[in-house]
Amino acid sequence: MGTAISLDLADDLPAAALAGLAGDVFAWLREVDARFSTYRADSEVCRVDRGELPLAGAGADLRAVLERCADLWQVTDGFFDAYATGRLDPSGYVKGWAVQVASDRLVAAGAANHCLNAGGDVRVRGHSPTGQPWRIGVRHPWDAMATCLVLTGTDLAVATSGVYERGHHVLDPRRGVPARGLRSVTVVGSDLGLADAYATAAVAMGPAGIGWLDGLSDHQHAVVTDDARLLHSTALPLAG
Repeated sequence: MGTAISLDLADDLPAAALAGLAGDVFAWLREVDARFSTYRADSEVCRVDRGELPLAGAGADLRAVLERCADLWQVTDGFFDAYATGRLDPSGYVKGWAVQVASDRLVAAGAANHCLNAGGDVRVRGHSPTGQPWRIGVRHPWDAMATCLVLTGTDLAVATSGVYERGHHVLDPRRGVPARGLRSVTVVGSDLGLADAYATAAVAMGPAGIGWLDGLSDHQHAVVTDDARLLHSTALPLAG
């Protein structure tokens, strides 16, 4: 996935069981990378994009992801667009979706207390090894060694989209140019794939994304603008 991934398992399980659970998580994420990568010529995504693989012949996961991307295109008024770059690229949903699936599988396997972090897309369940709710730091968009805020909770999906690492890589699909105005957008909800897509869409909207996020009654958000203003939902689960 081109990013660092970390897993913290906080359940009191035998070491062999924990190692097996971790192995399953990373095997799943490697599988997702192999099938959904836009950089690997043999991935399903690239083969579908080139017309070498009919969508009907693709795996069920890819078909479901693209169906979800189509739904997200509608609910974001076209600002979440898997074809914004001119080629098929569902990455703005896939990473969060993959982590959400991995987290759901951990819960089903009896690991109800964990934190899975894939490059700033974070899914926490239950409690940390200290017995306290998890604390999730949101990276400061101008200082990689600092946070701009810290969230806390026992069941949170936290997705951040920003321009501080890869530059203005999120395109405004209406104008076909890099989006400007928002340096960092963090969305908090219960499903990481959805939060990931919403964060990407808000960045693509530019300053108008702030008002759009305010209208999402079932999500909270934090936004850092290009002129260094920090704005966030009143209900954002901030650590004390």
